[in-house]
Amino acid sequence: MRILITAGPTREAIDPVRYLSNRSSGKMGYAIAEAAAEQGHDVVLISGPVNLPPFDKGTFIEVESAAEMLDAVKGAISNVDAAIFAAAVADYRVAEIASEKIKKTGDTLSLELEKTEDILGSVRSAFAFDGFLVGFAAETNDLEKHAIGKLNSKACDMLVANDVSRNDIGFDQDSNEVTLFFKDGEKEFYDRRSKKEVAKVIVETVERLARTD
Repeated sequence: MRILITAGPTREAIDPVRYLSNRSSGKMGYAIAEAAAEQGHDVVLISGPVNLPPFDKGTFIEVESAAEMLDAVKGAISNVDAAIFAAAVADYRVAEIASEKIKKTGDTLSLELEKTEDILGSVRSAFAFDGFLVGFAAETNDLEKHAIGKLNSKACDMLVANDVSRNDIGFDQDSNEVTLFFKDGEKEFYDRRSKKEVAKVIVETVERLARTD
């Protein structure tokens, strides 16, 4: 299969030196890309800014903002069989980017924020993607409720959810613990293990389900 994968965070500029972002390291998305390539799939990896070696086993596209990631996804999605959206895209950006560095002149600073592009939500509705779609949900509470809600609202075939309130898995860590939720209502739990092992589970599950759809 040809598989598109997104990874890492996005950065949304505030001024020429500051930005909004999150703690995503990109390790999970990169591990999925490596696992897919090792299984012989043709991989397209779209990555936000990370401190990881560039992916060299397929097509590698570097982006910074949510808008740039949306454009990259739009350009690649029509040519893939499956898409795995592991990136932690910023939900908001500043409404107006300052052209110069904002000086520290007061005790408080207010920024007006606006929603960024809904990349996962655009895949079915705007891009008419009919392949196998996998989303991710990084949650701190009510994991199952939020995961099932996202699975359904984004029309995913599978949703990978993990608890990022823990300090031994998820963001910045080499291990993860995930629950896979499926559109037929089934779910599968995988306890704490390396992200490489989790990536193999995800790729093998996509292989099994995408080829039987």
